[in-house]
Amino acid sequence: MPGFRRVVAAISGVMLLWGCGPQPRPTAGQSAGTDSSKAHGTAFDEASWRPLLEKDIPPDSLGASIRRGLYLIRFTNESLPQNVPSNLRCVSCHLNDGTKVEAAPLTGSHARFPKYMGRTGAVIDLAERVNYCFTRSLAGYAIPKTSREMQDILAYIAFISKGVPVGYKLKGADGLISTPDTLDGDGGRGEQVFKAKCQVCHGANGEGAVPPAPALWGPRSYSIGASMARRERAASFIKHNMPFNDPGSLTLQEAFDLSTFINSHPRPDSPGKEKDYPAGGAAADTPYDTFGHKAFDPPPRLFPHPNAKGTAEVPAPASIRKSK
Repeated sequence: MPGFRRVVAAISGVMLLWGCGPQPRPTAGQSAGTDSSKAHGTAFDEASWRPLLEKDIPPDSLGASIRRGLYLIRFTNESLPQNVPSNLRCVSCHLNDGTKVEAAPLTGSHARFPKYMGRTGAVIDLAERVNYCFTRSLAGYAIPKTSREMQDILAYIAFISKGVPVGYKLKGADGLISTPDTLDGDGGRGEQVFKAKCQVCHGANGEGAVPPAPALWGPRSYSIGASMARRERAASFIKHNMPFNDPGSLTLQEAFDLSTFINSHPRPDSPGKEKDYPAGGAAADTPYDTFGHKAFDPPPRLFPHPNAKGTAEVPAPASIRKSK
């Protein structure tokens, strides 16, 4: 029987190596399956965690996909002009290749999906969330979920999320940092700040004069359905990240004044926006009508979004069960 016991011990060791077999019982005060930062008995230390960088991309087939994904988010409109008619890129908002905490970081998002999205009123996966950026923030068209380009983008997001436990919310996981106060913005004051500190890069007409500075309004800017079209969201981004050569130098009031001025200009429409928030709950500064909400200070004009080249709307996931 000693030989039999050795075989059993070896099999048990392999099972534990691959995460099979009995797992440690939760200690007092810790319920099973509720603390993803302590998966397999190892605490996740966010303070010491860092996202992988371009230099860490492996020299193999997966690495080639990760690198393509990185370049797609860096050069989105140049790489996919048929999907992105605006002059924005993913990194126009997700700064530092999607790793800056104050700029809606992509880090850790691979570990947080699928998740419920109030704007959609449904549980969506990460590919669908990426397409909301394509259709809303980039004012463009969704890319096929099964395309190589989508898989490359997801590979990059998984790469910079490596080591983050499933379900764990890193700092910045909720997107742009909420402002402590919602201030009344003054577009007149905002115009003066824009001329003094923003016009040099974004142009007198907000067209994005110095690449890669994006257009802030006009037909090649973000759509009315983008988060940045909300006054508070834009103010948060401006406060923490602009001017690009001196981020954080503006007061919160100046950020709200700039946000008010920028979002008072015409921009692209967002098809299907009236179906947003089907259960209600739209933010107070949402600039268009939707369920139970009247538009807050909408722009004076919307440029129509041509649908001929592809889909400009991401529908909520549909059931495959046949209706009776």
